[in-house]
Amino acid sequence: MITKTEKLTAINQQIEEIIEKIRELEDYYAGEIKNVHPIYRRSALNLVHYLGLRSFDVDQLQDQLRDIGLPSLSNVEAHVMKSLLTLSSILNHLLGNPVKEKRKGIISIKKSKKILNRNTKLLFGYKSKKRRTRIMVTLPGSAGDDYLFVNHLMNLGMNSARINCAHDNPQTWRKMIDNIHKSNDKLAKNCKVMMDLGGPKLRTGSMQPGPQIIHIKPEKDVRGKIIDPAKIWIAPPDTPPPDDTAMAHIPVSEEWFKFIKRGDTIFLKDTRDKKTKIIIEGKKGNGRWGLCFTSAYVSSGTKLQLIKPGNKEKLAHQVGELLPLEQHISLKGNDYLILHKDPMPGKPAQYDDNGKLQKYAHISCTLPKVFKDVEKGEPIFFDDGKIEGIIEDVNEQELLIKITYAKDTGSRLKPDKGINLPASNLKVSGLTEKDKKDLKFVALHADTVNFSFVNDENDVQQLMDELGKYETTIGIILKIETQKGFKNLPHILLKAMQTFPIGVMIARGDLAIETGWKNFASIQEEILRICEAAHIPDVWATQVLENLAKKGVPSRAEITDAAMSQRAECVMLNKGVYIGKAVKMLDKILRRMQRFQKKKETMLPKLDEADKLFLSHDKFNI
Repeated sequence: MITKTEKLTAINQQIEEIIEKIRELEDYYAGEIKNVHPIYRRSALNLVHYLGLRSFDVDQLQDQLRDIGLPSLSNVEAHVMKSLLTLSSILNHLLGNPVKEKRKGIISIKKSKKILNRNTKLLFGYKSKKRRTRIMVTLPGSAGDDYLFVNHLMNLGMNSARINCAHDNPQTWRKMIDNIHKSNDKLAKNCKVMMDLGGPKLRTGSMQPGPQIIHIKPEKDVRGKIIDPAKIWIAPPDTPPPDDTAMAHIPVSEEWFKFIKRGDTIFLKDTRDKKTKIIIEGKKGNGRWGLCFTSAYVSSGTKLQLIKPGNKEKLAHQVGELLPLEQHISLKGNDYLILHKDPMPGKPAQYDDNGKLQKYAHISCTLPKVFKDVEKGEPIFFDDGKIEGIIEDVNEQELLIKITYAKDTGSRLKPDKGINLPASNLKVSGLTEKDKKDLKFVALHADTVNFSFVNDENDVQQLMDELGKYETTIGIILKIETQKGFKNLPHILLKAMQTFPIGVMIARGDLAIETGWKNFASIQEEILRICEAAHIPDVWATQVLENLAKKGVPSRAEITDAAMSQRAECVMLNKGVYIGKAVKMLDKILRRMQRFQKKKETMLPKLDEADKLFLSHDKFNI
C-alpha cells in the first residue's frame, strides 16, 4: 500500500518535471520573448509557461491534488509559474524538505488580473458601470444618417462600434464615425471605433439574373385573413431600406418623392391588372414607409398614381428600375455542382422534357486562385455549412463537387454565399489589395483594426508593415477563423505582441465549419485559455443573441450562450432590426452572470434565505 509520503513525493516529482520543461521552453523562445513590446514581456513569458504546462497530460495529477485538498491547476492560465512554485513549496513543506527560494519577476495571481485589465482598457477603453465585459455592436450603414440610433445604442450599453469595410464606402464610414464621436461628447462616454478589414472572401459568384419584379405579400393567418400588412419602402433608387423589415423597395424619382406625405395613398395596377393601393405610414431618413394589404406583383415601369386626402388630383409616375429577382440553385444529396473560375453567371441544373439531366448546375468562385491548393477527395462546405460536398475532380478551370448533405427538399445555394475548404492547405494571405486601400482610412479614423483570416505570423507581419506607413497608434484585433489560425495562435500572438494594444476575436462562424462541429466547442475553449495565458483580451463573436436581434425573440440556447460569453473581455452583436433589445438584454445577462462567474472561475454569491430553505424541510422541523 502506497504511503502518504510516497504519494506526496510522486506529486512533487511531477511538478518539478513540469517546471524543468518550462525552463527549457523559456530558453527556446528567448528570442521571440525578447522581441515583444516591453508592455507584454512578462505576458509572453507566461504564455510560454502555459504551453510548457499543456505539453503534459495533467488530468491524473489534477485528481491527485484535489484528493489531498491542494489547488488542482484548474485556473492557472494567467499565472502558471507562480502556481507551480507555490504548489512545490507546499509539497516540500509537507515532506519536510527545504522550501526553495521564490523566483523573482514571475506574475502573481493578483498581478495577472491587473495586467489583463490594463490590456483590456488599452484596447476597449473604460468598462461600463457594474459590468466587466464590454459590448461591441456592428452598425448598419444607415447609422451614418441616424445619430439618434447611435446615441440610443450607446445609452443602452454599447462600448465599441464595429464598422465592416466589406460594406458601404469611406463617405458612409466617416458619417458613422462622426455620429459615434458626437454621441461620445454628448453622453461623456468613450465608445471605441472598430473597423473590420474584409479579408479574402471565398464566396459563390453571381447567378443569371431573374425577372425585374417584386412580389408583395401581406402576412395571413391559417384562414387566409390578413393579420399584418406588407411593409414597403418607397424612396429614390440610391436610398436602400434602413432595415430588413421591408418587404420590397419601390424606387421613384426624387422629384416625385418630394410630394409623398404621411396619409397619402398610392394606387397601381400590378402585372395581373389587379388594383392595389399602398397607404403611406411615415418617414424614415430619406424614404417613406408604406403599408399594403393585398398581394401584388410589381414590375419596372408599373404606373403609379399619388392621391392626397380630400384631393382628387392624381400625380402620375412609374416604378423605376427594379433589381432582378435573386436566383438560386437547388441542391439535394448526390447532386453534382460545378464550381468554376470563369466569372460567367451561375445556372441551375438543366433537364430535358423527360426529366433527364442535361447539364450540371454551375456557379463561379470569387477566389479562383484557391483551385491550385485543393485536392480530390477533400470536403467543401457552402453557406455556413448548410450544404456539404466532396471534391470528386479537380482541373485548372473547375471543380466537380458531389453533394453529400443538403435538405431533403433541396437546399438553396445563392450568390455571395461563403465557401469553406477546411481540409485544404490554402495559401491565401489575410491582407488583400482592397484591405490595403481601406487601411489608409482605417489607420486615420479608427481606434482598432479587426484583421480577418489570420493564418500565421507572416500575416501579422504584413499588417504591421502596412500600418507602419501611417502615423497611427491603432489597436489590432486578430480574427481567428481557420484551423491553421488556431494551430498557429501562440506564434501569432508572440508576433502581434511586438506592438500594442492587441486582442483576439473568436470568429465562431467560419471557425466552427473550418474546425468541424464536433471539435468547435473545445477549440473555442482552448482559444480563451491561450489568450488568458497571454493576458490578451478576447472577443466572443458571431450569432450572439441573433434571433433576438433579427426577430425580436431570443431562443433558450442563445440566452445560455450569451451567459457563457462573459468569459471573454468583449462580446460582439451583429446588426438586426431589434439590435436595441439585444444590447439591453446582453447588458442585463452580463451584469448578472459576473456574480456567478469571473472568466471561468466559479463564484458563490449568497443564496438569498438559504438557511430558511433548509430549515423549512421536515427533517429540521422540531
